[in-house]
Amino acid sequence: MAAAAYELLVLGGGSGGLAGARRAAELGARVALVEPQRLGGTCVNVGCVPKKVMWNTAVHAEFVHDHADYGFETAGVKFNWRTIKEKRDAYVRRLNDIYENNVKKAHINIIRGYGKFTADPEPTIEVNGKKYTAPHILIATGGRPAVPSDSEIPGASLGMTSDGFFDLEELPRRSVVVGAGYIAVEMVGILSTLGSKSSLLIRHDKGVRMDTKGHVVVDEYQNTTRRGIYAVGDVCGRALLTPVAIAAGRKLAHRLFEGRQDSRLDYENIPTVVFSHPPIGTVGLTEEEAMAIHGKDKVKIYNTSFTPLYHAVTQRKVKCVMKLVCTGKEEKVVGLHMQGLGCDEMLQGFAVAIKMGATKADLDNTVAIHPTSAEELVTLR
Repeated sequence: MAAAAYELLVLGGGSGGLAGARRAAELGARVALVEPQRLGGTCVNVGCVPKKVMWNTAVHAEFVHDHADYGFETAGVKFNWRTIKEKRDAYVRRLNDIYENNVKKAHINIIRGYGKFTADPEPTIEVNGKKYTAPHILIATGGRPAVPSDSEIPGASLGMTSDGFFDLEELPRRSVVVGAGYIAVEMVGILSTLGSKSSLLIRHDKGVRMDTKGHVVVDEYQNTTRRGIYAVGDVCGRALLTPVAIAAGRKLAHRLFEGRQDSRLDYENIPTVVFSHPPIGTVGLTEEEAMAIHGKDKVKIYNTSFTPLYHAVTQRKVKCVMKLVCTGKEEKVVGLHMQGLGCDEMLQGFAVAIKMGATKADLDNTVAIHPTSAEELVTLR
């Protein structure tokens, strides 16, 4: 296919790029995808998918501690890191093949290599010495870890990024994780639960720095400052989540190739989960954010803390905590935050309600499902 025949060029075969490319192809656009490595991006290869496999592995280790309390007499249980690594890696490879087949079925041309913009008058990219142009170019190249130098942190060069975690052939006896974001908390939880003596290093100076890492600045419609060039996903530096990149890519495709001029992603009330032990689920405003926006006198907080029924017979006790943030006389729910067993799964449905503008009364009028932890959210007083 001639370079000039494309209507959309996508830089990056991760979540956002694939979503935008496939949706545009479904809408009849001629699309090419530029990707030098395996399809699926961070999420499939070194992110959400293999991370969740390892999190599930750690959950098994937690349940092992509870076997005796539930009446199961077990001898010593030995964990084999290589067994789960091989199964995990094989699953990821199958996903790579599925993604590639789906792209080909959509008649999207895959251009292997790194793309870079040229100085040509029209938006143009060059891959392996060959130039390509199209009316629309989407940047979906993802993010990169910020690795400190040895002068900033002595010995930093001896460490690895989270990508390297998935290359480990054995469980480390000791491990140190630097950072306090989603990835850091999840990684240290997995390592610690599986038996590695782990430490988490957290800075206490000012949870935000001005971005000097080159994130692409976009408006609410994913437009960059140059006409015909767009960006979605982690490269934008906002709401760095796989489903956000997918949703933004699809919304952009509908705007460009279906004529939906108002098609854009609403970044408010995006639900998200930290797969810690136990998991954290959160959507909407924090208590502090709600007070800053609506005023302290307009905000009402509902809290609960309890031990899930699962732990009724276990020596190991892990609390579940929940918080509702409500505003105004109608007590509209503007935030929901919880940590505990099952919070990762129960959040999705409540997020729909909050997105639709649910009030505390709406939750109260919903009949509880008993016995569950989720019922606590519709019986708060």
